[in-house]
Amino acid sequence: MSAEPAGPGEVPARSGRPRATSRRTLERIALDLFAEQGFDATTVEQIADRAGVSRRTFFRYFDTKADVLWSEFDAEVQTLHRLLAEAPPDRPLTEAIRQAVLTANHYGVQDVAGLRTRMQVVSGVPALQASSTAHYDSWAGALAEFAARRLGQQPHDLIPQAIGFSALGVCRAAFDQWVARRDDDLIAYLDQALTAWMSGFGELAEVPA
Repeated sequence: MSAEPAGPGEVPARSGRPRATSRRTLERIALDLFAEQGFDATTVEQIADRAGVSRRTFFRYFDTKADVLWSEFDAEVQTLHRLLAEAPPDRPLTEAIRQAVLTANHYGVQDVAGLRTRMQVVSGVPALQASSTAHYDSWAGALAEFAARRLGQQPHDLIPQAIGFSALGVCRAAFDQWVARRDDDLIAYLDQALTAWMSGFGELAEVPA
C-alpha cells in the first residue's frame, strides 16, 4: 500500500516508515539518540532513519547535526528581540529584560527532558563548548541592542554590553542550578537570579561574620 500524501507543512515519508512532520519531530528524535548513545556516536543517517525520512530531508531543516542542539536557543534569541521591541517605553530597562527572558523561557514540564539533554550534551562535548560562544553572544547581543536603544548608545558600547553579558551570566547560572537539582521549576531559578541582578545583588541578606 502506498503512503498517504503529506498534508500541508508535512515532510513526505518513505513508504512503510513513520512520517516526521516537522523540525520539532526531528529534534526530539535526535535528542533521544544523543541521550542513548552520545552525540559523537550519533550520525545524521541514524536520525533520519529513525524518523523515517531521507538524509536530504534532515538537511532541509538543519545545516549540521550540532544545529539540532541550538535550534530552540536561536529561536529564543529571536523571541527576545521581538519581546524587547514590544516592551512598553515606561517599563524600566532591567524589568523589561527580566519579563522578556521569563516569557521566552516559559517551558512546560514536557520540555524539561529535551532541554536538559541539550545542555548536558553541549557541556560534555569540547567542540560544542567551543562553538557555543557565537550562540551565547547573540543572546547577550539581543539585550545589548535593547539597552542601547533605551540609553541612546551603540550596542557595542560598554554599558549595553555589560548589561547583556551580565544578564547572560546569571541566566546560565540559573540553568546550571536547574539541571543539577533536577526539578521542573526553571522559571523560579531564572526569576530569582534576574531579580538579584536587577538590584545589583544589593538586597541580598548577608550572614554576619
